[in-house]
Amino acid sequence: MKKLLVGAISIIIICILMLESRTYINPSQAGAENTLTIFNWGEYIDPELIEKFEEETGISVIYETFDSNEALLTKLQSGSTSYDIVVPSDYMIKKMKDMDLLKKIDKSKIENFSNLNPDLIYLSFDPNNDYSIPYFWGTLGIVYNTKLVDEDMTFKDWNELWDDRLKNEILLVDGAREMLGIALQSDGYSVNETDEVRLKLAEKKLELMGKNVKAINNDEKTMLMSNNEAKVAVTFSGNAAAMLAENEDLVYSVPKAGSNIWFDNMAIPKVSKNTEAAYKFINFMLSVENAAKNAEFIGYSTPVLGALELLPEEVRNDEQLYPKEETLKKLEVYESQAQKIVQLQNDLFLEFKINISR
Repeated sequence: MKKLLVGAISIIIICILMLESRTYINPSQAGAENTLTIFNWGEYIDPELIEKFEEETGISVIYETFDSNEALLTKLQSGSTSYDIVVPSDYMIKKMKDMDLLKKIDKSKIENFSNLNPDLIYLSFDPNNDYSIPYFWGTLGIVYNTKLVDEDMTFKDWNELWDDRLKNEILLVDGAREMLGIALQSDGYSVNETDEVRLKLAEKKLELMGKNVKAINNDEKTMLMSNNEAKVAVTFSGNAAAMLAENEDLVYSVPKAGSNIWFDNMAIPKVSKNTEAAYKFINFMLSVENAAKNAEFIGYSTPVLGALELLPEEVRNDEQLYPKEETLKKLEVYESQAQKIVQLQNDLFLEFKINISR
């Protein structure tokens, strides 16, 4: 009788936990056909869209977040969770494909694939979109405060970041690829440069910017720029949109020499236990209405053509968020690189951060 009582109590406790939060539910135990497990960047979807998807399909969503492509890769390699949708960036998509971590996508199951901008599909990291479907895209650029910098500073050139007038006034993005890429492009080289000597020279050039660096972070830039606590920030277009919405004196610029154009795409991992639900979610996110709602909430650029037309006029006509073809031609996608080069870039960036903190 005691065993029966303990067993009954255990069942009640488990039921209570499941009712309180669905994050306690393991998809492999709860019926994979009714559960979709998503692994995405933090604060990268309108929560109302998750609720809408659940209501329309009857599928429960378990939503987890990561903070870097490398963290995503490590989690997938561990096989500890059967994710159905992941959202890696361009270069990581190719890497995951080469590592046989992604399922090949059947685009015939994604009716809304035709809604995508033809200029933003079939790109180098996934030439036929066999392994990924566009989610958001954007650029890397410079936000500056027109009231705090001199009038002749328009940041159409990366080299302006080295100007002596910006001492202790620049916020940098915390990313080796991004910052070394800026130093490379400022001297006319590609963001995908792999020559070790040039990479080391790029780090030395970054050190020359050191006196101008106020902070290197990814989370506090919006607050600091909005509150006029820094004059300049190197950031991504979506973060820039959030800053501009808070402070009318801010402007976002993509340097004329070019910059990085990045893509975050939805993909289906090999470990997925609910591929059909994954297809439903991808198709759901590519609907014109849902893509527009998501873009307006997040602030990044939507790859869905019809969705752009539903956004506020000031957003869809903003050439910094939706660059003209002339600018797009000068933007580079990060290419997947050998681990030896990736490690060198990380080591050089760490060296830069240590040296400027002294």
